[in-house]
Amino acid sequence: MKKALGRGLESIIAGTEQREVRNIPISNIKPNPFQPRKVFKDEELKELADSIKENGVLQPITVRRVGEYFEIVTGERRYRACKMLGLKDIPAIIKNISNDKMVEWALIENVQRENLNVVEEAEAYRELAEKFNLTHEDISKKVGKSRAHITNILRVLELEDFIKDLLKNNRISFGHAKVLLSIKEPLRRKHFAERIYKEDLSVRDLEKLLSSRVEKTVKIKEKKKSIHLKDIESKLSERLSRKVTVKYKKGKGNISLEFYNDDDFKKLLIFLGLKNFD
Repeated sequence: MKKALGRGLESIIAGTEQREVRNIPISNIKPNPFQPRKVFKDEELKELADSIKENGVLQPITVRRVGEYFEIVTGERRYRACKMLGLKDIPAIIKNISNDKMVEWALIENVQRENLNVVEEAEAYRELAEKFNLTHEDISKKVGKSRAHITNILRVLELEDFIKDLLKNNRISFGHAKVLLSIKEPLRRKHFAERIYKEDLSVRDLEKLLSSRVEKTVKIKEKKKSIHLKDIESKLSERLSRKVTVKYKKGKGNISLEFYNDDDFKKLLIFLGLKNFD
């Protein structure tokens, strides 16, 4: 059963001032400039829009007044879904809060959403800790999750970017990540991370593999790659929003592009100019 927005943020907002709800024209509302989430998936917004069309906006958004306009504090998904439906106004609670509180509440709201991936969740906790000097215990109280959960999630930020990308794209699980963190050598970690998705290893499979005497003796040799090639890989990965590997030797080589599911594969083909492939 899917949880509603965590009680932590609701209690924080309710405790600041009175909760007078007003219908505000959507044309007078601007997005939160401190919104940590940059991507809002169309499919999820469509589902929310369908729910609002059927049941209305069950929970008002929170805004603050800035001149003649209002800025969203929390509830940007509801705002976007209402715009998608072509609604003229939306119920809102007006609060007088600082920029720091805007950032804090937006982070907490995002953390309390269930579809945040593990890396996004960890990054949000880190930002809460660093921006507001919060301990793991402080964060746990604000977001309604255990201190141990906060501490464990934050550890994934110790992993290499390649492995964090696998987590973001659901190629490996948080359970896999916890096991990989027990491997001290970065190259061995990458080696076993690749085996997880190539061989479809479960967490238990990975644990057995690491405990076997044969695998304990495996030495991973680092293949040196020029700074120039690494820079090309980095720029291509950023441009294509996927891991790109470039292999080059004496004027020959190949470029490898990863895709993460059937839809992603089709998007990649379209991007490369191949439109009629059904």
